[in-house]
Amino acid sequence: MFERTAIKWLLEWKEKSTRKPLIIRGARQVGKTSLVKEFGKSFDLFIALNLDRAEDLSLFDQDVSVQTLFDSILFLQNKKRPQGSVLLFIDEIQNSENAIKLLRYFYEDMPEIHVIAAGSLLETLLNVQVSFPVGRVEYMALRPCSFYEFLGALGESQLQEVLKNTAVNELIHKRMLSFFNRFVLVGGMPQVVAQYANTHDLVSLNPFYQTLLAGYRDDVEKYEKSAAMRNVIRYIITNGFGFAGQRITFENFANSNYKSREVGDALRTLQKALLLDLVYPTVETKPPLLPDHKKKPKLFWLDTGLMNFAAGIQREVFEKEDVNDAWRGFVAEHVVAQEMWAASFDYIHQRKFWVREAKNSQAEVDFLYSDFETGIIPVEVKSGHNSKLKSLHLFMENSPATMAIRFWAKPASSDYIKLPSGKEFRLLNLPYYYAGFIEAYLSNLKSS
Repeated sequence: MFERTAIKWLLEWKEKSTRKPLIIRGARQVGKTSLVKEFGKSFDLFIALNLDRAEDLSLFDQDVSVQTLFDSILFLQNKKRPQGSVLLFIDEIQNSENAIKLLRYFYEDMPEIHVIAAGSLLETLLNVQVSFPVGRVEYMALRPCSFYEFLGALGESQLQEVLKNTAVNELIHKRMLSFFNRFVLVGGMPQVVAQYANTHDLVSLNPFYQTLLAGYRDDVEKYEKSAAMRNVIRYIITNGFGFAGQRITFENFANSNYKSREVGDALRTLQKALLLDLVYPTVETKPPLLPDHKKKPKLFWLDTGLMNFAAGIQREVFEKEDVNDAWRGFVAEHVVAQEMWAASFDYIHQRKFWVREAKNSQAEVDFLYSDFETGIIPVEVKSGHNSKLKSLHLFMENSPATMAIRFWAKPASSDYIKLPSGKEFRLLNLPYYYAGFIEAYLSNLKSS
């Protein structure tokens, strides 16, 4: 177990006076159980239940108060009620609707007990079969490892420090970019990262990717009761990685014979399971940035390393010094999206991109980042000269934004660009590895 940045978030949750039972949401195999077990070391008593085990599940079959339930748990685990802090972890909680309902009573009747729940298939049950105690629980999203965590797993603590402080100078840049390129290839699934940290053998990772994909396909039986829909979902998991980072059409997706409604329902099921994300464009250049669901969305999978393997592009990624040269730029955009997403533990965090689809004027900006102080910041993932950023220039002409970000393979720099209208804006040229540190970079920029 290498250190996850989510531990810091959990420690802050632990000390909150307004703390509620916490539900950790995330796809299978992103490290939810390992994270909580590591966090449990900071408590005087850590109790873990797994509702895949019949003995643990039976505890929630009885109609009793949470105080009586907790006494039963202590008795069965041969533990005494301590004077200090207690963490109760209920894993695979989706197996018991009663356990989910009881979370509110831990909040109301036993607020001194810290309670965390998680489940590998929990996402597919939310707002469907099970009614969650609204207002009595809080949520945290856990995603695959970030580049920062990848460095930690490899023992590169000094690089972690300069990255965290956004203090990467030109001498260190080449080394940092080399590690980032390897991260793009490996990805952030914890088991894969741990294997690579132990062996530094890329070929040894393939069985782990295969196991992950097989597990996701097997889960289809639990996602859907309809055999027809299960077939659509399996098809998407098998063939959909080749469309990562691209705008997709539901009708006949991935050269299938499936209809738009079938594909849409299947993709949304996988989105609930946090295996992928459908990012819809906005046509707005000023707040509110409302998504346009009538337009084609972009498809992003949970992990770039897994995507490289499933799409069969590992060798192409390996051979490129600048990841933007791999697979027509989709790999670079995909990993930047993953890093920006991993920077937040907020489940409702939504990514956006901008389009203009006029008859004689097609334009697209890769992402829109919102900063409370700065406002909207358009983000492009492109190499090359500033004059080639035509879509970005068009957006800035029609937006109140005064700053933009371009991710590339070169060291950090800054330009002031004057548009034909006379408007001037600042373009921050940032190396790819800063994608998860936009907020920190802007903060350091303002303070300096």
